[in-house]
Amino acid sequence: MTIVANYSSAESRATGTLTVLGLETSCDETAASVVRLSPDGEATVLSSVVHSQIDDHAAYGGVVPEIAARSHVEMIDGVTRRAMVEAGVGYDELDGVAATAGPGLVGGVMVGLSFGKAVALARDLPLMAVNHLEGHAVSARLGARVAYPFLLLLVSGGHCQLLEVRGIGDMTRLGTTMDDAAGEAFDKIAKALDLGYPGGPALERLAKQGNGARFDLPRALLGRKDCDFSFSGLKTAASRLAQTCETAQDRADLADAVQTAIARQLSERSDRAMKAYAERHKGRLFVVAGGVAANGTVRATLEATAANNGFAFLAPPMAYCTDNAAMIALAGAERLQKGLISDLDAAARPRWPLDEKSALDDPTHKAGRKGAKA
Repeated sequence: MTIVANYSSAESRATGTLTVLGLETSCDETAASVVRLSPDGEATVLSSVVHSQIDDHAAYGGVVPEIAARSHVEMIDGVTRRAMVEAGVGYDELDGVAATAGPGLVGGVMVGLSFGKAVALARDLPLMAVNHLEGHAVSARLGARVAYPFLLLLVSGGHCQLLEVRGIGDMTRLGTTMDDAAGEAFDKIAKALDLGYPGGPALERLAKQGNGARFDLPRALLGRKDCDFSFSGLKTAASRLAQTCETAQDRADLADAVQTAIARQLSERSDRAMKAYAERHKGRLFVVAGGVAANGTVRATLEATAANNGFAFLAPPMAYCTDNAAMIALAGAERLQKGLISDLDAAARPRWPLDEKSALDDPTHKAGRKGAKA
């Protein structure tokens, strides 16, 4: 449960420079970072350490939750110690601890959140339980001075959303995926093409050698006028086509067609969101965050869409596109600046929408649906 802090020092924290330790363990990266936030909103990353588990999961073609959780338990102490050493600060110099509390693989989330609670309790520091998606939402602020509000496309392996971001804890969902995320489509199609793990970067490399015009892939939700996404049909069609590829050139052509189709759908929905956003706001900034933002074709396509609508385009530095703890530390620092502190009984959440009101009022998965996303 998150509450407004009632500390005697809350006012001084809101007016002074804040140094926050961030912890991220929502998937297959064990990460820790120390970020310093000035009163005028400038963020300085003092350290950012990420331990990747790619080798642990490669043989399975995807992340195995139990293996991921065990690795987090083994690595969290050492990764955090290294982040503190590289930052050149001691625990007595911290103003707070931020840890991802969801959404994600709940076994991993529990590791980082529990470690953050332990540090907060032992050092008498405020704890900020951070939504992982909120970390992505503010990640562009790690590389540049970005003022609120802005339009955000959050596009990663597990999430695909368009959001109006007015500030920390103040976001409205404009569109979301109805089934699979864009990054999931990249990875599953790459697996069908036998490209190994992680599949997204491998598919992008292969696509550079291909001509996607050979393949006619389905375009989802063409009759709808909203900003929602759907990638399951594309994923299924491309996976079936992968079984017919006989040569290396066939596979490269299909990879290029897939990448182009995903970029096109992201562009079409973002174009709609920009037009709606421009009717309500004078400032026009389009931010793209999440792991898929590192894809060159996707980034170039979205940058052109932004330019066509008169929007400035911004994406986080490449190091902060994929999961990292610097974005969690920054989100935590901004929460601390506003006095938004979490109780030590804050729960790990496998699902946690950024805009809970929209998720309740207009759920993408209606009652009666079966499966993991119901």
